[in-house]
Amino acid sequence: FKLSFYTLPEMEQIVLRTARILGVPLADGAADRIGSSCRATPRIANRLVRAMRDFAQVSGEEGISVDRVCTTLETLGIDDRGLDRTDRAILQAIIEKFAGGPVGLGTLAAVTAEEEETLEDVYEPYLMQQGYLQRTPKGRMATQLAYGLLGMNMPESAQKNLFMA
Repeated sequence: FKLSFYTLPEMEQIVLRTARILGVPLADGAADRIGSSCRATPRIANRLVRAMRDFAQVSGEEGISVDRVCTTLETLGIDDRGLDRTDRAILQAIIEKFAGGPVGLGTLAAVTAEEEETLEDVYEPYLMQQGYLQRTPKGRMATQLAYGLLGMNMPESAQKNLFMA
């Protein structure tokens, strides 16, 4: 069997089901926005729906609007691609401290204060699937997409390293 990431329509269904179970109404477009921000992972989608509900309740709102979703995601540091602060810190460390890579997993773990297993099992798969990170025999490397995400231009030396890896 081959496991793959959930699709956006599948994630929307998961979000809608979770909201129904929690008894919280979702505005049109809210399920789509949550589904696109949960890294194609049902556990994260469920956690986000609960967080949206909690933020809405504290604000005295009856349901979850698209504005509530956007505000809550911003508060949690999650962007519209589903990347959180740790994802961006990983990419930023590779780019700024190691000139785009390659950098070994142990070194990256030390610099980001994350466990190697967490980097490898939680963060890397999504960053690779989205095209921000490349894993090579020499180590992890940031792609041109990662530079763009952080608003930086990829130096020629980093481009050459990426193609030679």
